[in-house]
Amino acid sequence: LDKENFVFIDDGQANTDLNGYQVLSYTNFINNSKADKRVTIAIANSQVREKLVARLNQDGVQHLEIQAANTVILDEVEIGEGSLLCPFTCLTSNIKIGKFFHANIYSYVAHDCVIGDYVTFAPGVKCNGNIHIEDHAYIGTGAVIKQGTPDKPLVIGKGAIVGMGAVVTKSVPAGVTVVGNPARILEKK
Repeated sequence: LDKENFVFIDDGQANTDLNGYQVLSYTNFINNSKADKRVTIAIANSQVREKLVARLNQDGVQHLEIQAANTVILDEVEIGEGSLLCPFTCLTSNIKIGKFFHANIYSYVAHDCVIGDYVTFAPGVKCNGNIHIEDHAYIGTGAVIKQGTPDKPLVIGKGAIVGMGAVVTKSVPAGVTVVGNPARILEKK
C-alpha cells in the first residue's frame, strides 16, 4: 500500500489533517476522481461498522484487510474480509474468524476458536482455545476468556459485552454485559 494516498474519512473533522494525513468528508472521498478506493473501518462499535460497510458496498468501495507487520498468524487460520489486526496480535492454529473483525494491540486468539462477524477485541484480550464468539460481541481491554473443550466450547453470545479486565469462566448469554473476576452479568438498574 502506498501511504502517499492515505486519507481519513470523517465528516466531523473534514478539511483538516490528522497524524499527517488529510481528512475528507465521505462525500468528498466518494467524489474524488482517483479510481482506486479501498478502506478499512477503524471504529469499535460493531453496529456502526456494519452500517458503514453497507454504505461502502453500495458505493462500490473495496475493503482492505490490514495486519501489522508483527502480527503472528500460525496455521489453518481463516480470516474474513475487512479485518483489522493491530500490532502484536497473535492468532494460533485452527481458527475461523468472520468479516470485519478488529483485534487491537496485544490481542491473542488460541487454537480451535470460531469468531463471528463484526467482533471487536479491545487491547490485550486473551481468548483461549475452544471458544466460540458470536457476531457483534465486544471484548473489553485485558479480558481473559477461559478455555473451552472440543466437545463443549465456551460461547460468548451474539452482541454480548465482556467488560475490561473481566475473567470469563463460563459461557455468556447473547446481549448481556459481564464484568468482574469471575465475570458476572451486570444487572440493569
